[in-house]
Amino acid sequence: MTTDPTLDRIGEAVATHHARGDRDAAREMFARLWTEIGGEQGDPLHVCVLAHSAADVQDDVHQELLWDERALAAAARLTDDRVAEAGVPLSVAALHPSLHLSLADCHRRLGDFTRAREHLARAREEIGALGDTDYGRLIRNGLDRLTEQLSSP
Repeated sequence: MTTDPTLDRIGEAVATHHARGDRDAAREMFARLWTEIGGEQGDPLHVCVLAHSAADVQDDVHQELLWDERALAAAARLTDDRVAEAGVPLSVAALHPSLHLSLADCHRRLGDFTRAREHLARAREEIGALGDTDYGRLIRNGLDRLTEQLSSP
């Protein structure tokens, strides 16, 4: 749990998807929260985390891309002080590799390999912000898999 009730509610929606496998219920929870936080005009931390999480429950890759683009735009407005205030144990810079990985994967699935490679390169440039943690290894493994997918014919 964080010190931020909105992030905790976003975490509940994520758990609804991951633990219970209920994408529809998670999508509904994210939609309600999106309205409550004021959409893209809301607190950048809430917008970033919610949008990045909501992307994972979209059935259409175009919608997934839209949500991940919202998350990246919000991350650009986010500060380390705001992240720390919420009790999140990451820096803003540590969020970027995952955001770019997700965007790269969306572009790959849409057949836009140029944009996919651009986001993959950005993720690799910013991967140093992640330590040698389970999360850091998860993102690095994702980058390696995507690199392999993009190099295959």
